[in-house]
Amino acid sequence: MNLSTLRSKVVFAVTAVAIIVSLGSAGHAQAQSAAANPLQGLREFLSSSIDVQRRHHRQLMAAPQVVGTAVGLTEDGKPAIKVYTKSAALAGIPATLDGVTVEVEETGEFHAIAAKNTFTSARTRVRVNPAVLFTRPVPIGVSTGNAGECSAGTIGARVKDSSGNVYALSNNHVYALENSAALNSQVLQPGLFDTNCSFNPGNVIGTLSNFVPLNFSGNDNTIDAAIAASDIFQLGKSTPSNGYGTPRSATVSAFVGQKVKKYGRTTSLTSGQVIGINAIVMVGYGSGTAQFTDQIVVSGRKFILAGDSGSLLVTSTGNNPVGLLYAGSSNGRTAIANRIDLVLNALGVTIDGN
Repeated sequence: MNLSTLRSKVVFAVTAVAIIVSLGSAGHAQAQSAAANPLQGLREFLSSSIDVQRRHHRQLMAAPQVVGTAVGLTEDGKPAIKVYTKSAALAGIPATLDGVTVEVEETGEFHAIAAKNTFTSARTRVRVNPAVLFTRPVPIGVSTGNAGECSAGTIGARVKDSSGNVYALSNNHVYALENSAALNSQVLQPGLFDTNCSFNPGNVIGTLSNFVPLNFSGNDNTIDAAIAASDIFQLGKSTPSNGYGTPRSATVSAFVGQKVKKYGRTTSLTSGQVIGINAIVMVGYGSGTAQFTDQIVVSGRKFILAGDSGSLLVTSTGNNPVGLLYAGSSNGRTAIANRIDLVLNALGVTIDGN
């Protein structure tokens, strides 16, 4: 075997390890079947890198410019601790931690990204405008919001409970207004931001049914999610015609290098790649800053902008749900997503898809 072939096999093996290690609770059966895999030793090696990240996270976050950390891969396929920073002007970050490579990436701060009347919402020119009023049943991936605020986010998916009741899935900060909205408050399509803050009762598609409260006191968050009770006459389960169509009901776990896409209110259909798992990030909201753990980091050109909050992250082929997007950098190149299994388990629903 020549050196080039050996290098290719090593890179492939380590990348495969990332797939195995990134499996969450929703992928437990897959993890069980992988247990006898000859890559078991390498899987444990990557798990050790996650342990190193967790041990040193507080030390890394002590630098004022650091906004998060994650575990990813170097260009040559080796495990790495990723450190995300506000700017490039940063000193004192070690090149390695406990033998694991540390890579610094300037992302800027992360913010929850619903479009509000205090923001200028950039728009990509598209054949179908996801910010307008749609004929009922409305598609997923389009403008939505709570009637209590002039803002707009994105309908991520139609979900259903064990009794077959259907709901619109989005973020807490889109539907529950950062914990401040009352249950049964009205949810609209499009959101008020896209109707010049003018309420029209004909735009109601449902009512706020459930949400996971956001914590701004320093305790960890894992999801930013909420659902609105609706019905099949008000809410469809596919994107508009220029989107990816209908997501699969079967979810998959994120892994580093995974090709993904999303359809959202502002940037419509965009593609990216998972660059970090097990991310611990600080995210800015109107109510304060919240720390999130066990997040997915995605990179892509203008992948997500203000108004895309709530978009469903799916695989580039197969349309399997991976995560729920809720935050990103101001330039749109770095996005943060909750693990979709954590979202669905917390809300007691499943994706209503193919």
